[in-house]
Amino acid sequence: MEGIQTTKQRFGIIGDDPKLNRAIEKAIQVAPTDISVLVTGESGVGKESIPKIIHSLSHRKHNKYIAVNCGAIPEGTIDSELFGHEKGAFTGATQTRSGYFEVADGGTIFLDEVGELPLPTQVRLLRVLENGEFLKVGSSKTQKTDVRIVAATNVHMFEAIKEGKFREDLYYRLSTVEINLPPLRERKNDIHLLFRKFASDFAMKYKMPTIRLDEQATQLLIQYRWSGNIRQLRNVAEQVSVLEQNRSITADTIRNYLPDTGSKLPAIIEKKESSDFSNEREILYKVLFDMKADLNDLKKLTLELMKNGNTADVREENETLINKIYNKEDSYDTAEEVMEVLHIPEQTTQVTPIATPTPIQESKEDPYHFAEEIEEEETLSLHDKELELIKKSLERHKGKRKAAADELGISERTLYRKIKQFDL
Repeated sequence: MEGIQTTKQRFGIIGDDPKLNRAIEKAIQVAPTDISVLVTGESGVGKESIPKIIHSLSHRKHNKYIAVNCGAIPEGTIDSELFGHEKGAFTGATQTRSGYFEVADGGTIFLDEVGELPLPTQVRLLRVLENGEFLKVGSSKTQKTDVRIVAATNVHMFEAIKEGKFREDLYYRLSTVEINLPPLRERKNDIHLLFRKFASDFAMKYKMPTIRLDEQATQLLIQYRWSGNIRQLRNVAEQVSVLEQNRSITADTIRNYLPDTGSKLPAIIEKKESSDFSNEREILYKVLFDMKADLNDLKKLTLELMKNGNTADVREENETLINKIYNKEDSYDTAEEVMEVLHIPEQTTQVTPIATPTPIQESKEDPYHFAEEIEEEETLSLHDKELELIKKSLERHKGKRKAAADELGISERTLYRKIKQFDL
């Protein structure tokens, strides 16, 4: 088995951090097997080196190695890229195409940013992992492939699973062995070594003297957070190498190339920003749920009003509910004011044909007794009055519905519906 130091020299890996060494050691140990490996770590830590180590030390090293950036392929074409498609499978498919899993048969596929895969593609990938079978897009013929899969992600997978963005069964299939690469801020002793290596490479590339850091500049690099990790450190080394005339670099000089150096606790600030975003999202969800609950309460109140014409009883029974719904926004002092705003008239009796006679109706000497009965009869014969008015208006306008509708103050469509309703 190849040693850790030999492997680091072979693949240009700089550093002697224990966590880094452990990650490389695990890669060397799993390489001879066909176990699926998931490489985790922040963006820019160099996750792409691990699958290269695994492939080069495996029995598949003479076959194809294909690296696929899942986050860079549009969702509509990623199935075609991975599994291929048949001619005519979709618009623009003018010929049959082989996907990566067919081309890399017998070799290794590195799925970078696997956490960005859409859910339908995750189902297809799970099938490949379980039995080595896949279907081309637009085909019903099952094909076999013998591919070793190494995946990488900077996504917190358990959060993605909890949010329904990644399948839990696929995660456990991919992470038979999980290799985590530490962020650069946890490899403080390696930061200066990496910077010197990058500075030497750029001096050779641009044919200029190598830059040198003084003690304070070195300490500034070591204490900096490096949220972009090795990729950011390399970028800074290149900028300083190209732009600075003086090849001796001080802390003041290097500070100009480091964003947010004035913050002593950049890690806390970054975490707080993430937390703030999460809190804002939680608050928004809470507001939406509260609105839904208020809407349901309003529906309940409306239903009570429709069932029970006695609004005094409804108001008394639902006063708490009314105040909850309206007092927040409208600042009404009492439930009575709410009822007025809703234009709900106060009723002391239910107007129904079988209403219990009131004491006034029982008094035979009341001079208005018969007038009340007549009024009730007229109210109850509103259907007949409406029918009579429509008939007269139609007769007056000789059956012209538009003129009759204008006279009655209703739309022609409503009049037509009334004519059908009354079978005129």
